[in-house]
Amino acid sequence: MTQDEQWTEVVESFDEMGLKTSLLRGIYSHGFEKPSAIQSRAIMPVIHGKDTIAQAQSGTGKTGTFLISSFQVIDETQQATQALILAPTRELAKQIHTIASQLSDYMDIQVHICVGGTNTRADATALRNGPHLVVGTPGRVNDMINRGALQTKHLKIFALDEADELLSRGFTEQIYDIFQFLHGEIQVCLFSATMPPEVLEMAENFMRDPIRILVKKEALTLDGIRQYYVAVGTEKNKLDTLCDLYEHLTITQAIIFVNKKRQADWLADMLAQRDFTVSVLHGEMGQHERSLTMREFRSGSSRVLISTDLIARGIDVQQVSLVINYDLPTTLQNYIHRVGRSGRFGRKGVAINLVTDEATFELREIEQHYSTQVVELPCDLSNLMD
Repeated sequence: MTQDEQWTEVVESFDEMGLKTSLLRGIYSHGFEKPSAIQSRAIMPVIHGKDTIAQAQSGTGKTGTFLISSFQVIDETQQATQALILAPTRELAKQIHTIASQLSDYMDIQVHICVGGTNTRADATALRNGPHLVVGTPGRVNDMINRGALQTKHLKIFALDEADELLSRGFTEQIYDIFQFLHGEIQVCLFSATMPPEVLEMAENFMRDPIRILVKKEALTLDGIRQYYVAVGTEKNKLDTLCDLYEHLTITQAIIFVNKKRQADWLADMLAQRDFTVSVLHGEMGQHERSLTMREFRSGSSRVLISTDLIARGIDVQQVSLVINYDLPTTLQNYIHRVGRSGRFGRKGVAINLVTDEATFELREIEQHYSTQVVELPCDLSNLMD
């Protein structure tokens, strides 16, 4: 397979990519300031029609890469589905759909989400209208193609996010079924954090001379992040501990991560009662509300944001100097999404973890997984944010 051809061109700004003005407006209002490592390397070859295998860690901007590329090649005047993006889970599909809606805000483009657990008839009706870009999970997408609701004849791009999972975990048959309906000229793009040999072997069956783009793991790092923990004993002590931290820290901007939407709303209420001004962001908020919240946070008019993991990857935390894990993340990977920095930006940051007695083991797991050290927060906080 000739997929070992590496694409080496790097474009360091969105303005230099020759993108549509309406798309650029969406990119900047979404909060992307400059392309991440994967975006600076992979957007151009995809726009140029190359079958692409792009490998980069989660949280490094892969979603933005295939969405920006897709929106650039979609013909807005043609009412037909031209880009199809598959994800292994509903949650990821929803996340991609959210970012797609934001990026295409200033374009005349319809974006549709096609996942299980929703009304089949309504889904079919929406798809028959030919939304320009469809993001979905394999089962429902396959079903909609078989029903004739999702038309594939005008498709230009077929992108697989978390391709390693889609091509190895029980989805293979459905992916092959979908491929039976795609015309031979379609451009195929695989995006994933890992590309095992068997996945690349399978890709050989349906890609044409793909180019490889590999962004090394160091692109997302804990270097330069000072990580601390506060032993709070029990869950009920977390709120008081957080308020104590507020008293001592002069925070420029901070994100507080919790694990559940209900917890986010509750914490915001509690802090509001104590006269702290905070914003909230979670997956059950409407699109307009979420965009407004992010705009306020990015502009600095709101200094503290409470968020769930569902949104964590969509937040560019570059300008944030402090991340507080009110709850430790439910998966090890999400720790780096919350507190990690893209090494190129090189800004210093502080992460503070509120740890109950039961969660001590989870903190040790995080330390081992990332070969890092999380130390106890000092009593004197005066120099913490220097």
